[in-house]
Amino acid sequence: MATGIYAKGKEYKSEVPPTWCAGCGDYGLLNAFMNSLADQQINVNNTALISGIGCSSRFPFFIKAYGFHGVHGRALTIASGVKLANPELEVVAFGGDGDGFAIGGGHVPHMCRKNMDMTYIVMDNSIYGLTKGQMSPTTTPGMKTSTTPYGAPDNPINPLAFVLTYGATFVAQAFSGNPKQMRGLITQAMKHRGFSYINVISPCPTFNKQDTFDSYKEMFEDLPEDHDTSDKPGAIAKALDRTSGKLYSGVYYEDKETPTFLDRIAEQRKTAGAFDFQKILDIYRP
Repeated sequence: MATGIYAKGKEYKSEVPPTWCAGCGDYGLLNAFMNSLADQQINVNNTALISGIGCSSRFPFFIKAYGFHGVHGRALTIASGVKLANPELEVVAFGGDGDGFAIGGGHVPHMCRKNMDMTYIVMDNSIYGLTKGQMSPTTTPGMKTSTTPYGAPDNPINPLAFVLTYGATFVAQAFSGNPKQMRGLITQAMKHRGFSYINVISPCPTFNKQDTFDSYKEMFEDLPEDHDTSDKPGAIAKALDRTSGKLYSGVYYEDKETPTFLDRIAEQRKTAGAFDFQKILDIYRP
C-alpha cells in the first residue's frame, strides 16, 4: 500500500531479513511490534525508528519506516533530536541493556525528566550478545561470562526502578515469550503522551545459557489486578521486589498529567514574546 498503512503486521516487515541467532527473544518483539503497528494503523511515512549498537539495535532495518542506526549508547540523543526537529513524527528508540544502561546510561535520566514524547524499548538479555558474551549492566551476580570467568561480581542495574525514579511517565515490562501481551503494551506505550519505557526480557540463547526462556516462564507473572498504575512509590516497590523470586509483566506506572518537553517549550514561547536578538548582543558586547 502506497499510503504506508498496512492491514496486517507482517506487511510492515521490510525486505531485510533479521540477522539474529535462531531462538533469540528479539524475534518475539519484532512480531509484537509489527502487529501493534497494524493495530494502531501507524503510517510508516510518519514514523522514525532509532537505535544504537548491539544485536537489538539492528531493529530499524527490519521495519518499513524511516530508521537511523546510530552509535553506541546514543539512541535517545538522536531520537530526541528527531522529535524536536519534527514533532509530528512517531519516534521509537530501540536498544539493549548494554547500549542503554552502560555507555548510554547517562542519557536515560534526562529523557525521563524532560518527558520527551517518544517510546524507548530495551531488549534486556543480561549479556553483550553482539560482541560475544561479556557481562552487561543487568547480568545476574555470579554468572560466568567471557569477561567474568569466576562469576559476575557486580550488583545489576534495575532498569524499571531506574526510569521510574528519574521521571518516566509510562513504565512497563514484558516478556518476549508472551508476544500477545507485549503487543498490547507497545500500543499503550506509543499512544501515551510523554516518555514511555518498556523493559522487554529477551533471552539470548547463544551467550546466556543461565537466563533461558524456560527459566523466565517460571518467574514471570502478571502484575496483580489491583495494582494502581498511578501510584509511583507502589510501582517502584514492585520493581524492587525480588523476595518472591518473581518478575512482573504489565504496566507499572502511567502519569497522564505531566506536560511533555514540547508542551513546556510551547508554553514558554507564549510567555516569552518575540525574541530580541539585538538585546542579547547588547548584553554580551564589550
